[in-house]
Amino acid sequence: MALSYRATNGGDARVADLIERLRPLERWTRTPEVLDDGAGQTALYTLPSGLFDPVLVSASGGIGGKLKIAIATGKHDVAGRDVVAICINDLIASGARPLFFVHHLAFGKLDLDLVEQVVSGVAAACRNAGCPLVGGETAELSGTYVDGQYDLAGFAVGAVSRGAMLGRERLVAGDHLVAVASSGLHAEGHVLAKKVFEQDMCLWLGEKVEELGSTVGEALCEPTRIYAAAADALRNALGDGLRALCHVSSGGIAASLGRLLPQGMQARVDLESFERPPLFRLIAEGGKLSEDEMRLNFNLGVGLIAVVAGDQSFAAVEALESAGEVAWIFGDVRQADKSGVVFT
Repeated sequence: MALSYRATNGGDARVADLIERLRPLERWTRTPEVLDDGAGQTALYTLPSGLFDPVLVSASGGIGGKLKIAIATGKHDVAGRDVVAICINDLIASGARPLFFVHHLAFGKLDLDLVEQVVSGVAAACRNAGCPLVGGETAELSGTYVDGQYDLAGFAVGAVSRGAMLGRERLVAGDHLVAVASSGLHAEGHVLAKKVFEQDMCLWLGEKVEELGSTVGEALCEPTRIYAAAADALRNALGDGLRALCHVSSGGIAASLGRLLPQGMQARVDLESFERPPLFRLIAEGGKLSEDEMRLNFNLGVGLIAVVAGDQSFAAVEALESAGEVAWIFGDVRQADKSGVVFT
């Protein structure tokens, strides 16, 4: 495993301690495709069997304003889980199987216990996704961050047979949309949500809110759901009837789904098909946010949208429920002069 460490003041005995703490977490996530290289700074991986004309897919990202809340509430494992989740959810949208994940942590002053908490979350999420953690770097950058603060980023690689790729080219008029529930805000909208609670509602992160059944901080730091198993269930149940997957992220449902639509295709989304979770209703009321503001900044309770053949939508819902997800028919795809997403 490539667990490297860099510091502006040079290395010291903490490096060995760091490696010893993190190596068991790496081994916990390992799959047969991970090879021991013995070099210490690189990771070797062999492509799994069963791929024909394989295409490699990559994804990277951070968790935005959620990181600040995770740090403030001490939920460092959630930060680790989420940086994996956003990368994996982007990968599976192409039809790819996640292959491996690496992370980057940067501190002003290294805190071994904090690193271990973050990476334990990374490892748990990798296990959830069936994706080995093959490497990471922890950098000490003196004067860059105050004590207790850090930055976190992740990078994932997946693979898919060229003929099994999902995406806009597979969409046809008459396809149905199937929504899969989110587990809260995921990694979007936290700056606005925190502002609403603290400035508009005078509720702080540690305060218990009856409507949420938790503190504000706990609600905002609910880990992002990883949909790797859901994607597998859909592929196994529907075959070619699975047209595309849309990870609802930046810009909410309209922007995320809109990025998937080809020219001449319109998605009609039924927002009355489900009840929004209390967190979203509370944010809208407390911040006096318009419906347009809510749709732009939040997922509204939908984390993934599957586009499936119109005659397989019920089978899709059944497959997702069997995989432990909450799912429902969410709309359809039609031909239209103007492409885009229409809410009904």
